[in-house]
Amino acid sequence: MLAPSPSRSDRPRAPGWFWRVLALLLLSAWGSACSSLPANVERTPSRAFDAPDQTNLGRLVQSRRAQARARSESGFTLLDSVDAAFTSRLALIEGAQRSLDLQYYAIHADASTEVLLDRMRTAARRGVRVRILLDDFNTVGEDAQVLRLAFEPNVEIRLFNPLPGPRGSLFGRILGSLHDVESMQKRMHNKLFIADNAWGITGGRNLGDEYFGGDQKSNFVDLDVLAAGAIVRQMSASFDRYWNDELAYPVQALLKPPDLERLQKEPAAKSSDPAREPAGNVQPVSMSPSGTVLPNVTATAVVSARRPPMDLQRAPITWAPAVLLVDKPGKVGPGDDEVDRRDTAVDGLLHLIQQAQREVLIISPYFVPGADMMKLMAELRRRGVAVRVLTNSLASNDAPAAHAGYRRYRPDLLAMGVELYEMRADPASAGLEGGSGSSGSSSNAGISLGSAAGGSKSGRSRASLHSKAVIIDRHLAVIGSMNLDLRSQLKNSEVGLVIRSQSLAQACASLIESSFARGAYRLEQGPEGLRWRAPPGAPFQDATSEPEAPLKLRLLVNLLAPFAPDEML
Repeated sequence: MLAPSPSRSDRPRAPGWFWRVLALLLLSAWGSACSSLPANVERTPSRAFDAPDQTNLGRLVQSRRAQARARSESGFTLLDSVDAAFTSRLALIEGAQRSLDLQYYAIHADASTEVLLDRMRTAARRGVRVRILLDDFNTVGEDAQVLRLAFEPNVEIRLFNPLPGPRGSLFGRILGSLHDVESMQKRMHNKLFIADNAWGITGGRNLGDEYFGGDQKSNFVDLDVLAAGAIVRQMSASFDRYWNDELAYPVQALLKPPDLERLQKEPAAKSSDPAREPAGNVQPVSMSPSGTVLPNVTATAVVSARRPPMDLQRAPITWAPAVLLVDKPGKVGPGDDEVDRRDTAVDGLLHLIQQAQREVLIISPYFVPGADMMKLMAELRRRGVAVRVLTNSLASNDAPAAHAGYRRYRPDLLAMGVELYEMRADPASAGLEGGSGSSGSSSNAGISLGSAAGGSKSGRSRASLHSKAVIIDRHLAVIGSMNLDLRSQLKNSEVGLVIRSQSLAQACASLIESSFARGAYRLEQGPEGLRWRAPPGAPFQDATSEPEAPLKLRLLVNLLAPFAPDEML
């Protein structure tokens, strides 16, 4: 995309030249349009519940660990299908007794989110404290309806690094922030979902239909991990640090009285589940301005509301040592005083990659390495370490500017012996149709969207890779929110789990290799240029130019390529 928008993209992507041109064109309106954030905002500090073993979820962790006779105090389950991703979150909401803490880049107001937030509202009414920390960028238009949950008892929502201006128009908010484009480009990209400080989820997914296989136009192929035990304390500590940071603004400090009145008076949307109608006069969260069900609410959402939560007593758990890689909140702040630029989550990941002895497998939807990462790749290849990368093709990429940056590096990567694979946009090849829904098993079904959250299939939609993972020597698995690009390294805050487990790393590697074998092209550099090779037996063919990408998309990338700096992608 050319400019940030409230669309379904996970990343605010705008090439630097766009901002410069826009700033010049609107300079005359800048002075009057600029608005500012409130000063002297009251933020009541709060912390994670410090006795998780006193809850049912905490006792379940101890019971599962005792049954397994595990030495490690942390357990993990891969969430490699939309069914597992959705029902695991339901299980944490339903099981929570004391607290639910959510930290996300985006929560979209649509069918799947309505189910989750309605269950959270019910949890709050039974006494569970709910804290939601949300990056402010996407909280405009229909997605601003999510903020209505902040006015429920026992629920707090804070917005991180907010943009000043009205929520009805992202353009207006961007216009009011042109005096600080650098701050506007820095976003909180972390993704955490924590219950009772005992169980938590992290990975690539935001909350919304396209992340749970229910969108009619585009669905993301994604990967999460469910964590239990000691590692969750680290996740909660990270959440608390962001929650209590000066960049986290309570919703009530940002919404003006007319905005609050408009949000409160919106007529109620139709419930996704008649058996779970909200009580009293409290209105559902996800709704259109007209009060009708949003256009992308389908039968999928109706079924998903009735999906039983994952059975945490039977979910396969791998017990293993782990550590959390996470950026400091100051990385997103206006200055660099708090953050050592050599001590970010991505830099920690690169340090781990540097230790590889045999093999590195990488999934990164947006792969724009930059000079330092290219040096690392060259060093690995000189030592004989195999490096294989799965990223988006142009057709499957939701951010053409990112592809413009990535393609600059393809020839040099191929020349040094890095294997490059690009995922197809076709939903069947990506696993959107008839996927495994393995709920953490180490099947060979590929990183599959499986069926949609309620079981219906969305064969008409486009698949787009969104998983972020690195597997090192089939011994170390890193799963989180970070891409291997300069935006993740220099601008966005990120989080990821580093898990030392041969079995879990092998399971992840099997998923990646299934994607290589079934739904991705392998790139080759020949005397006549690049060639996209289809896997043996694939129902699609080799190609000599960006496969499946329409001409206008290829022309757009050609237009963007000379002007898009790597660090803005």
